[in-house]
Amino acid sequence: MSTGLRQGWEALQDSLIFLPPFPDQLDPLVLFSLLLVGGLIVGETLFRTLGLSRIVGYVLAGAISGPGALGWLDRETIALAKPLADTALGLLLMETGRHLDLRWLSANRGLLVSAAAESALAFLTIFIFALLAVGLSPGWSAATAAITMASAPAVVLLTAEENRAQGQVTQRTLLLTAISCALSFVVFAVVLGLLHAEQAGDWLNAIAHPLWVVGGGILIGLLCARLALIIAGRQARGSVARVFVLVATALMAIGMARMLAVPVFLTLFMMGAALNLADRDRTLAYTGLPQGHWILAILLFVVTGAMLPLGELDWTTGVQALGLILMRGLAKFVGVVSTGRHDLPLDKRRLVGIGIQPLSATAIFMAAELATLYPEVSSQPLLLPLIAAAMMEFVGPQLCKRALQRAGETEPTRPEPAR
Repeated sequence: MSTGLRQGWEALQDSLIFLPPFPDQLDPLVLFSLLLVGGLIVGETLFRTLGLSRIVGYVLAGAISGPGALGWLDRETIALAKPLADTALGLLLMETGRHLDLRWLSANRGLLVSAAAESALAFLTIFIFALLAVGLSPGWSAATAAITMASAPAVVLLTAEENRAQGQVTQRTLLLTAISCALSFVVFAVVLGLLHAEQAGDWLNAIAHPLWVVGGGILIGLLCARLALIIAGRQARGSVARVFVLVATALMAIGMARMLAVPVFLTLFMMGAALNLADRDRTLAYTGLPQGHWILAILLFVVTGAMLPLGELDWTTGVQALGLILMRGLAKFVGVVSTGRHDLPLDKRRLVGIGIQPLSATAIFMAAELATLYPEVSSQPLLLPLIAAAMMEFVGPQLCKRALQRAGETEPTRPEPAR
C-alpha cells in the first residue's frame, strides 16, 4: 500500500510542482504531538478508572513510546523535545521556589532542622550505599547522592493540586520538598567540583565551576524576579497581563541560563524564591499558572518518561536501584519523624515522611547536566540514579497521594456522570 501511495504521489509531482517529496516517516513534531495527546488520554484514563495519579499515565506513555520500549520516538526526536521539557521543569520549579517563604522559615527553626536532617541523612545513606554496596568511586557516589537526595518538587506540587489538598501535612510536605530541593542544588554544585578534581585533576574548574553555577543561577534569578515585579507592578491587579509578565520573564531567565551554561532548574527555582522574598507589596503573590501547571506536567513527564533508560535495565542494576530507593526512603522518613516533635504530632510527621518520597524529573535533568561534562565515563555511573528515578516515576506520585489522603486533607474523588 505504501508503494502505491508513493507512486501516486510521485505521479502527481509531475503536474503539481509545489508538492514536497513523499514523506518516508512522520515529522518528529507530529509524532511528539501524538505522544502528548496519548499521554493525556492515558493519564486521564488511569486517574478516572483506577484512581492513579495522572503523572503515572504521562510517564507510562512516554516510557512505552521511547527508545527503551517501542521506539516510536528516537533519541534525536527526544533531544529536540528536551528544551521544551527543560522549560516545563523550570516553570514548575519556579512555582516550587515561590512556596519557599524564607521569612516564615527564619521564625520556624524546627522546619529547617527537619529539612536539614532528612536531606543530610539521605545524602549520607545514598553515598555510603553507592560507595560500598555498588562500588562507585567517591566522586560518582557523591553525584548519585546529590541527584537522588531531594524529593521531586514538581510531583509533590502537582499531586497536591490534583487532589486539592490543604492542611498541615500538605503544607509541611510542600515546604520540606522546596527546602530539600534548594539544599540538593547546593550539593549538586559542590559535586561538580568533586568530579572535575576526580576525573581530570583540574582544580581550577573544580573551584570555578560550582561558583559559576550557583552564582549564575542566583544572579539571573534575582534580576528576572526584580524585572517581573517592576513590570507587573504597573499592570492592573488581577489582570492577565501579570500572568503574561510572569511567564515572559521566566522564559527570559531560561534563555539566559542556557546562554551561560547554568542549569535551568536551578535558575528558575532561585527566581521563584526571589519572587517570594522580594514581593513585599504582594504584586505577584496571587498570580500563578493554575491550568498551565497541567499543560507543563504533560509535556515534562511524557518527555522524561521517554528519556528513561529502560532498555539498559538488567537484574543487577535493578536490584541496586531498588536498594538505593529503600535506603533513601528510610533515611528521609527517619529524618522527618525524628525531628519537629514540637511542630507536628507523630502521626502527621509519619505521613509527611511518606509524602516527600517522590523522585523523578529533577534527578533526570541533574543527571543530564553531569553527563555532558564527562560523557565518556558518566553513562554507567549515572545509570543507577536514572533507573532509581524510573522506578519512582511510577511509585512516588502514589505514595504522595496516599499520604495526603490518609491525612484527610484531600477532596473526595467525584464519580464520573453516566453517559
